[in-house]
Amino acid sequence: MGFFNLFKGSDINQVIQEYQQTPGAVLLDVRTPQEYAEGHIPGSKNVPLASIGQAHSAADRKDAPLFVYCHSGGRSRQAVDLLKNMGYTNVKNAGGIASYRGKVE
Repeated sequence: MGFFNLFKGSDINQVIQEYQQTPGAVLLDVRTPQEYAEGHIPGSKNVPLASIGQAHSAADRKDAPLFVYCHSGGRSRQAVDLLKNMGYTNVKNAGGIASYRGKVE
């Protein structure tokens, strides 16, 4: 791993595979409802960053595996920090849908 790889975001394609193989995992899309409606990863739940306090509507257990994504990775990084501060213990930043190569709905 080179020095510049330290600054590289998560590979959303690999993280989505991990999500699909994790029992009980929840995939959170923290983009706006309009962005979500324009296309999202199948199975994801929309909890916009501005409403992240409502995460319990998508994940009622604080130890549930949460995989969080947005458009480019910035909002998901913020959401991960906020979720951890809210007591969620198993949260991962999946990155941005902009580099996702799978199916969207």
